[in-house]
Amino acid sequence: MALAALGSVVLDCPDPLALADFYAAVLGGTVEAGSDRWVDLALPSGGTLSFQSAPGTEAPAWPDPARPQQFHLDLSVPDLDAAEADVLALGARPLDTGDRARSFRVYADPAGHPFCLCRA
Repeated sequence: MALAALGSVVLDCPDPLALADFYAAVLGGTVEAGSDRWVDLALPSGGTLSFQSAPGTEAPAWPDPARPQQFHLDLSVPDLDAAEADVLALGARPLDTGDRARSFRVYADPAGHPFCLCRA
């Protein structure tokens, strides 16, 4: 049985709306601008590709490991506490121990890539 369902793929970028418009032209879908810091692209397949403002973000220089590709995954779960225990047991580590009442928590996978558990 799976622990989570993929909620959305989130790309950090300097201009979320511009990047969402680009991907809408490539993939189709509807741009849903939530704010100047966050934009969702509702994909025709039913998935969501999201864009988050990250000032100072340097574009990846793939395959140069000095500037690798960067993104994070938002994983929808029904119970944050239970899912947290499961991912920690699998080797994740918490990156943000802030407000536990929020609807999300931030972790690093065993390779160090960030991901969020988000209350479904």
